[in-house]
Amino acid sequence: MFGQFQQSHLRIEVEASAQTLGDSLLRTSQLRQWLFPQRFENGLPEMLVPELSFKNWIGPVAIAHHVEVANDQCLRLILSEGIDGYHEWYWGDGWVQSRLEGISLLPLSLGQTLTLLRLRQFVESQNQVAFG
Repeated sequence: MFGQFQQSHLRIEVEASAQTLGDSLLRTSQLRQWLFPQRFENGLPEMLVPELSFKNWIGPVAIAHHVEVANDQCLRLILSEGIDGYHEWYWGDGWVQSRLEGISLLPLSLGQTLTLLRLRQFVESQNQVAFG
């Protein structure tokens, strides 16, 4: 794999319940919404589950994902192709944490920051719709 080893750990506060955050991270229909313009392959099940493998694309770069852990508090993805490494998510009421390590030509820290901000915007907008 070309690129350099990168690692980033971020935790942010989010006005959302653990259930809302979990749904946003584990339900593929919601992932497609808040990770737009990233594209996901067709035929994904409604929920991410252990042992599931799939690809998404950031522009022309494909990233293969293998779900190692998926439960009500944690998502761990093993990454290959565009990023060789892993991405872990942990969440609870009012917070979400992301840990990303890998070798890539992509700017992982910048991408991770933007991803967390998009997630926060998405879940907070879901709360506004739900609570008027």
